[in-house]
Amino acid sequence: MSAAVVSFRAAVFNRRMLACVFTGLASGMPLYVLFQLVPAWLSDGGVSLAEIGLFSLIGLPYTIKFLWAPFLDRFVPPFLGRRRGWMLITQVFLLFSIGAMGMFNPEQSTKLIAALALVVAFFSASQDVVLDAYRREILSDDELGLGSSLHVQAYRISSLVPGSLSLILADILPWSSVFWITAGFMLVGIIMSLVVSEPESEKPEALGMRQALSAPFFEYLGRRGWSGVILVLCFMFLYKLGDSMATALTMPFYLEMGFTKTEIGLVAKNAALWPSIIGGLVGGLIMLRVGINRALWMFGGVQMASILGFALLASSEPDLWLLALVIAFEYLGVGMGTAAFTAFIARETSKTYAATQFALFTALAAVPRTLVNGSTGIIVENIGWVDFFLLCTCLAVPGMLLLIWVAPWAGQKSAVLVER
Repeated sequence: MSAAVVSFRAAVFNRRMLACVFTGLASGMPLYVLFQLVPAWLSDGGVSLAEIGLFSLIGLPYTIKFLWAPFLDRFVPPFLGRRRGWMLITQVFLLFSIGAMGMFNPEQSTKLIAALALVVAFFSASQDVVLDAYRREILSDDELGLGSSLHVQAYRISSLVPGSLSLILADILPWSSVFWITAGFMLVGIIMSLVVSEPESEKPEALGMRQALSAPFFEYLGRRGWSGVILVLCFMFLYKLGDSMATALTMPFYLEMGFTKTEIGLVAKNAALWPSIIGGLVGGLIMLRVGINRALWMFGGVQMASILGFALLASSEPDLWLLALVIAFEYLGVGMGTAAFTAFIARETSKTYAATQFALFTALAAVPRTLVNGSTGIIVENIGWVDFFLLCTCLAVPGMLLLIWVAPWAGQKSAVLVER
């Protein structure tokens, strides 16, 4: 067996990559409880659609988690260490808060359930902050691509518990039992927190809270300079903008093209989840070979091509095979692009302030997509589906052009960045 093969196996099959799988499972579980299981439970309990719709607001902690991330960077629990201690605390709270949720009647205790769901969202977002920092600290820059990919794909696979298994159990068991069984899957994260080793990283200086909030920003500014910061932030805003806009109205698009709800449900579920997972895993292995920079170029090209697939679908007669092919190719590109983009964000962080910087970067990356996606319906009404998807393809170009400066093809590290 050649030394290259041995080296490749050692890079893929090790405890660090296994830990990334478990961080993904623990991170995805509570989110899918909130956005898949809880709405189904509320609907089954007779809660109105208007009230169920308002439950989407409980996702706010995921957007503003950077506000308390400095606290998790700065303070160390009296057990297990800075990362493992907070991991265990958030996971224990998640187990009991998810389990307790099913003990209430949805129709009679809607407000109480909403408050409890907000508690779950807070501890879930806090767990994400710590798990992202932990993953950044245990992986070398060369391993970030595959490690981030494994985390993201395990995150998606975790949806099969609240979004599938729990719903099946709900047909034969009371909801209270279903929620405690679902909560029991958080033991995966708890066991991981107890078994893994605390990563070695430099703890931030003992500063006041004002300095603790500003120190991560000034540390990044000191490494990158203003020009580097502006280029990287613009890239984070734009890299997935076209793809995000193209997929914002997929369900109305499929219906308007003449596909039935049953056809969409059967095709979309199978043609979306698994290609996305396969794309992410394959993307992670490719990044291990070619590096994050080249992967961003390659996968960005795949994302642009997949958007054109929607334009082809919009200009064709309804065809289930074409629908499946377009969805599969789109989510293959999504899996690859997300893996590379997540790895890039992780590489941009300092291990000292990993929790705060990672939370801030992911929040910033979500802001423009959230704002611009709100205008997609108006754009479609004015220019039609085909031109809309062509526009989305064009909007992907600026993010690709910024790769020349933030992730040049010839270099693993950004040309605008200095060595840590």
